[in-house]
Amino acid sequence: MTHQNTPRAWLRRNGGPDCVLLLDVTVSPCPGLRVSVPARLRYHRADPYAVHLDCHVDLEEPITWLFARELLVEGLEGWAGIGDVTIRRSSADGDLLAIALSTPGQTAVLHTPAGPVGEFLELTHRVVPAGTEHLLLDAGGLLRRILAEAVGPEKYE
Repeated sequence: MTHQNTPRAWLRRNGGPDCVLLLDVTVSPCPGLRVSVPARLRYHRADPYAVHLDCHVDLEEPITWLFARELLVEGLEGWAGIGDVTIRRSSADGDLLAIALSTPGQTAVLHTPAGPVGEFLELTHRVVPAGTEHLLLDAGGLLRRILAEAVGPEKYE
Protein backbone atom coordinates (compact mmCIF):
# COMPACT_ATOMS: atom_id res chain seq x y z
CA MET A 1 0.00 0.00 0.00
CA THR A 2 1.55 3.29 -1.02
CA HIS A 3 -0.77 5.60 0.92
CA GLN A 4 0.82 7.20 3.96
CA ASN A 5 -2.56 7.30 5.68
CA THR A 6 -5.53 4.98 5.58
CA PRO A 7 -7.71 5.79 2.56
CA ARG A 8 -10.93 7.56 3.50
CA ALA A 9 -14.26 7.56 1.71
CA TRP A 10 -16.09 10.82 1.35
CA LEU A 11 -19.40 12.22 0.23
CA ARG A 12 -19.08 14.41 -2.82
CA ARG A 13 -21.08 17.54 -3.35
CA ASN A 14 -21.54 19.67 -6.48
CA GLY A 15 -22.14 16.96 -9.07
CA GLY A 16 -20.20 13.84 -9.91
CA PRO A 17 -20.47 10.66 -7.87
CA ASP A 18 -22.16 10.84 -4.49
CA CYS A 19 -19.52 8.73 -2.71
CA VAL A 20 -15.87 8.21 -3.61
CA LEU A 21 -13.02 6.14 -2.22
CA LEU A 22 -9.50 6.54 -3.61
CA LEU A 23 -7.26 3.59 -2.93
CA ASP A 24 -4.31 1.61 -4.15
CA VAL A 25 -4.97 -1.98 -5.07
CA THR A 26 -2.26 -4.58 -5.49
CA VAL A 27 -2.23 -7.06 -8.33
CA SER A 28 0.04 -10.09 -8.77
CA PRO A 29 0.59 -10.45 -12.52
CA CYS A 30 2.92 -13.39 -11.83
CA PRO A 31 4.10 -15.29 -8.72
CA GLY A 32 6.33 -13.19 -6.50
CA LEU A 33 5.52 -9.87 -8.16
CA ARG A 34 3.07 -7.37 -6.69
CA VAL A 35 2.13 -4.20 -8.55
CA SER A 36 0.31 -1.27 -6.97
CA VAL A 37 -2.47 0.23 -9.10
CA PRO A 38 -4.28 3.48 -8.24
CA ALA A 39 -8.02 2.88 -8.13
CA ARG A 40 -11.29 4.51 -7.15
CA LEU A 41 -14.70 3.27 -6.02
CA ARG A 42 -17.63 5.47 -7.04
CA TYR A 43 -21.30 5.41 -6.13
CA HIS A 44 -24.00 7.45 -7.87
CA ARG A 45 -27.54 7.72 -6.52
CA ALA A 46 -28.71 7.92 -10.16
CA ASP A 47 -27.52 4.28 -10.52
CA PRO A 48 -28.48 3.12 -7.01
CA TYR A 49 -27.79 -0.60 -7.36
CA ALA A 50 -24.28 -0.25 -8.80
CA VAL A 51 -20.73 0.53 -7.73
CA HIS A 52 -18.07 1.61 -10.22
CA LEU A 53 -14.49 0.44 -9.76
CA ASP A 54 -12.04 2.51 -11.79
CA CYS A 55 -8.55 1.02 -12.08
CA HIS A 56 -5.52 2.93 -13.33
CA VAL A 57 -7.08 6.28 -12.42
CA ASP A 58 -3.72 7.83 -13.28
CA LEU A 59 -4.41 7.14 -16.97
CA GLU A 60 -6.43 9.41 -19.23
CA GLU A 61 -9.11 6.69 -19.54
CA PRO A 62 -9.26 4.38 -16.52
CA ILE A 63 -10.48 0.80 -16.81
CA THR A 64 -13.94 0.68 -15.23
CA TRP A 65 -15.81 -2.31 -13.84
CA LEU A 66 -19.45 -2.01 -12.84
CA PHE A 67 -21.04 -4.40 -10.36
CA ALA A 68 -23.78 -4.59 -7.76
CA ARG A 69 -23.34 -2.69 -4.51
CA GLU A 70 -24.80 -5.71 -2.73
CA LEU A 71 -22.00 -7.87 -4.15
CA LEU A 72 -19.46 -5.67 -2.40
CA VAL A 73 -21.48 -5.81 0.85
CA GLU A 74 -21.66 -9.61 0.72
CA GLY A 75 -17.98 -9.90 -0.20
CA LEU A 76 -16.97 -8.11 3.00
CA GLU A 77 -18.65 -10.89 4.99
CA GLY A 78 -17.92 -13.96 2.86
CA TRP A 79 -17.60 -15.17 -0.70
CA ALA A 80 -19.83 -13.30 -3.19
CA GLY A 81 -20.34 -13.51 -6.92
CA ILE A 82 -20.42 -16.26 -9.53
CA GLY A 83 -19.69 -14.37 -12.75
CA ASP A 84 -17.10 -11.93 -13.99
CA VAL A 85 -16.70 -10.36 -10.54
CA THR A 86 -16.19 -12.26 -7.29
CA ILE A 87 -15.37 -10.68 -3.96
CA ARG A 88 -14.17 -12.20 -0.69
CA ARG A 89 -11.85 -11.64 2.23
CA SER A 90 -8.31 -12.58 1.31
CA SER A 91 -7.30 -16.05 2.50
CA ALA A 92 -3.75 -14.77 3.14
CA ASP A 93 -4.80 -11.67 5.12
CA GLY A 94 -8.36 -11.26 6.46
CA ASP A 95 -7.90 -7.48 6.60
CA LEU A 96 -7.71 -7.43 2.81
CA LEU A 97 -10.53 -7.74 0.33
CA ALA A 98 -9.85 -9.81 -2.80
CA ILE A 99 -11.75 -8.66 -5.88
CA ALA A 100 -11.41 -11.06 -8.83
CA LEU A 101 -12.19 -9.53 -12.23
CA SER A 102 -12.50 -12.01 -15.10
CA THR A 103 -12.59 -11.70 -18.86
CA PRO A 104 -12.45 -14.64 -21.26
CA GLY A 105 -9.09 -16.28 -20.64
CA GLN A 106 -7.86 -13.90 -17.93
CA THR A 107 -8.50 -13.15 -14.28
CA ALA A 108 -6.94 -10.37 -12.22
CA VAL A 109 -7.23 -10.47 -8.45
CA LEU A 110 -7.04 -7.06 -6.80
CA HIS A 111 -6.28 -6.78 -3.08
CA THR A 112 -7.24 -3.74 -1.03
CA PRO A 113 -7.87 -3.03 2.66
CA ALA A 114 -11.39 -4.08 3.68
CA GLY A 115 -11.87 -1.32 6.31
CA PRO A 116 -12.04 1.66 3.93
CA VAL A 117 -14.30 -0.30 1.57
CA GLY A 118 -16.68 -0.90 4.50
CA GLU A 119 -16.60 2.82 5.30
CA PHE A 120 -17.36 3.60 1.66
CA LEU A 121 -20.35 1.24 1.72
CA GLU A 122 -21.65 2.85 4.92
CA LEU A 123 -21.63 6.21 3.15
CA THR A 124 -23.46 4.78 0.13
CA HIS A 125 -26.14 3.46 2.47
CA ARG A 126 -26.51 6.91 4.01
CA VAL A 127 -27.09 8.33 0.52
CA VAL A 128 -29.44 5.50 -0.56
CA PRO A 129 -30.46 3.07 2.20
CA ALA A 130 -30.57 -0.61 1.24
CA GLY A 131 -34.04 -1.56 0.05
CA THR A 132 -34.89 1.95 -1.21
CA GLU A 133 -32.91 1.83 -4.46
CA HIS A 134 -36.05 1.24 -6.53
CA LEU A 135 -37.43 4.60 -5.43
CA LEU A 136 -34.67 6.37 -7.35
CA LEU A 137 -35.04 4.51 -10.63
CA ASP A 138 -36.67 6.34 -13.50
CA ALA A 139 -38.05 3.27 -15.30
CA GLY A 140 -39.94 5.38 -17.87
CA GLY A 141 -36.84 7.41 -18.72
CA LEU A 142 -34.75 4.25 -19.01
CA LEU A 143 -37.30 2.66 -21.34
CA ARG A 144 -37.37 5.82 -23.50
CA ARG A 145 -33.56 5.83 -23.78
CA ILE A 146 -33.47 2.13 -24.70
CA LEU A 147 -36.14 2.59 -27.35
CA ALA A 148 -34.47 5.71 -28.72
CA GLU A 149 -31.16 3.84 -29.07
CA ALA A 150 -32.86 0.86 -30.72
CA VAL A 151 -34.93 2.73 -33.33
CA GLY A 152 -33.32 6.16 -33.38
CA PRO A 153 -34.54 9.23 -31.48
CA GLU A 154 -36.30 10.77 -34.49
CA LYS A 155 -38.46 7.65 -35.00
CA TYR A 156 -39.31 7.22 -31.33
CA GLU A 157 -40.37 10.77 -30.51
